[in-house]
Amino acid sequence: MHLELSPDQAACQSTAASFAHDHVAPAAAHIDESGEFPSALVAEAAARGYLGLRVPKEFGGTALDHVSYALTIEAVARASATVAVILAVHNSLVCDVIARVGTGDQKQQWLRRLATGETIGAFALSEADAGTDAANQQTVAARVDGGYRLNGRKVWVANGAVAGIAVVFAATEPGARGRGVTAFLVPLDRRGVRREPGVDSLGVRGLGCVDLVLDDLAVTDAERLGDENAGFTIARQALESGRIAIAAQALGVGQAALDEALSHARTRQTFGRPIAQYQAIQWFLADMATELEAARLLTLKAAAAADNAEPSGALAAMAKLAASEAAHHAADKAMQVLASAGYRRGSTVERLFRDARATEIYQGTSEVQRMIIAASVFD
Repeated sequence: MHLELSPDQAACQSTAASFAHDHVAPAAAHIDESGEFPSALVAEAAARGYLGLRVPKEFGGTALDHVSYALTIEAVARASATVAVILAVHNSLVCDVIARVGTGDQKQQWLRRLATGETIGAFALSEADAGTDAANQQTVAARVDGGYRLNGRKVWVANGAVAGIAVVFAATEPGARGRGVTAFLVPLDRRGVRREPGVDSLGVRGLGCVDLVLDDLAVTDAERLGDENAGFTIARQALESGRIAIAAQALGVGQAALDEALSHARTRQTFGRPIAQYQAIQWFLADMATELEAARLLTLKAAAAADNAEPSGALAAMAKLAASEAAHHAADKAMQVLASAGYRRGSTVERLFRDARATEIYQGTSEVQRMIIAASVFD
């Protein structure tokens, strides 16, 4: 067993940390306050190859292994959870999906544009009644000559405000649940697509979340992604990989919370000494560090399993569960350590506290992760 990073993996981590420190961190508070999609910052990320992290080199990507990818997402999330999720959705849920199941023409048409940032990708699976129960797709794709007509509404579509392409899921056999769902590559400038403002979220603000309203949208057979009625499997595989990235994002948020708590504990004094000298504070910090490190090892184990083409679905669920709950606990304890300094609006810890909570919800709630893990235990 080797627990050390390879030189290439360590270099990816270091480079991402520098980018996050120099470019992402200074913009993080404004992104959260404004709730605006950080287009200029995403363009900077694209110029450094961060929109093609998982794209094969033949299409202009960097083709990182899963471990390097997770390390990169964690480093970016330590500065901004929002930017990390933008990258994770684009890479895990769009680029990875096209690279894995797309036709040769689909790869040629989209992957280079996605890798360079010419086009941003979005993933449209969730609906008002199809979140945790993602098989309950109410968006319908009706067969017509040469293709399909899509009608329905997708919600919480991250990157959707600026995306040029979306992976959209719809029922080709309504009522058949997961057995009757098909995936499509939908250009979002097409007639029949309408973007409507999504709700204002508590945390991870600035994701460009919108609702996509599909009104008699025409798509061709060539824009179907994978086989007809294979869409639910495509979504499941995408989310399994994506959960490793979300675990890494959660780790970045949690580590940032620990950093804030450590800094405050060293400088804040009560009764003539730094609060870091009090055992109660030390135990808070010890618990935070231990939970985050345990979740980090589990996340890297899941990433390594994916790199070795080993079954990683349950490990990805464990990683996301452990990392998101460790991040939540870290943000909560950091708030307690900083007390009024952290509780005020606009503090870094207040932002991290809101951001951490989202990691327990999207790409499968903690309850869903426990269901997946339990199924593997009983298998």
